[in-house]
Amino acid sequence: MKSYMLDLNSIDRVKGFVKAIEVFDGYFDLATGRYVIDAKSIMGIFSMDLSKPVEFRVLENHDRLSEIETAIAPYIAQA
Repeated sequence: MKSYMLDLNSIDRVKGFVKAIEVFDGYFDLATGRYVIDAKSIMGIFSMDLSKPVEFRVLENHDRLSEIETAIAPYIAQA
């Protein structure tokens, strides 16, 4: 499993993120605290507290990890 902290604090960022990640096969989660949802579920994402960064998890060893990292790069939270 590989994880990244994402900043999805606007409707446009959520839409862009889902569009970027839905082209990849596999299992991806978003988590905040103990709340975990499917990262491809736009409705699930909007049910989360997006005022803070959320954790994006790639749940399996993915042969396209570098492509996934490129796709999510605009959404990675700045430390």
